[in-house]
Amino acid sequence: MPVLYHHPMSTASRFVRLIFSEYNVHAELLEEQIWEKRKDFFSLNPAGTLPVYVDDNMRALCGATIISEFLDETSGVLKRDRRLLAEDPFQRAEIRRLTEWFLIKMEQDVTKPLVRERVYKLQMAPDQGGGAPDSKVLRTSRSNIRQHMRYLGWLAGSRTWLAGERLSYADLAAAAALSVLDYLGEIDWNESAAVKEWYQRLKSRPGFRPLLNDRIRGVTPVSHYADLDF
Repeated sequence: MPVLYHHPMSTASRFVRLIFSEYNVHAELLEEQIWEKRKDFFSLNPAGTLPVYVDDNMRALCGATIISEFLDETSGVLKRDRRLLAEDPFQRAEIRRLTEWFLIKMEQDVTKPLVRERVYKLQMAPDQGGGAPDSKVLRTSRSNIRQHMRYLGWLAGSRTWLAGERLSYADLAAAAALSVLDYLGEIDWNESAAVKEWYQRLKSRPGFRPLLNDRIRGVTPVSHYADLDF
């Protein structure tokens, strides 16, 4: 069986897991602590980043964008109206633009620093960079959340789905990021009714349930995390 090296609090990993569920692709999930810098893992991906997908022939695909494109070309083309990348080139470009926004820009501005400070550093040894959270990093990241939520609110309020009329990779990337932040209780859902309604639609999909069952050692999710109705 194929293997996905992932971490439960990795937005990119969650994004790929959501694609797996939507496309009915099965893979064994192996949790990777990237700060351990395991030699075997670096032999698969010298960049040392998640996720990494290894197929039955031991061929490795590294990174959420690469994996998602591979899954579109091998599974998505068979899904017709359930394909997560549109057939129209301009629509595909918009989907890719928004997917990049949530996997790269929002990751850099918000998700990655919050996860590092609130989750990873609790599990890392001092010589790996572990220790108490940096309050300045937390303040900056929390301030940045508002900008991204406003943009999400505009997208969710003006379109059926974030990139247009159909569910797409853009929705899965955004939902993956928000699910991480929601686990940590970092989102004020009262600030945007449009985002809340859109996220509820994603959260209610069968493919989202494995993410709602994730639990992180030493970090308890907020009480509404797995509640489909908040």
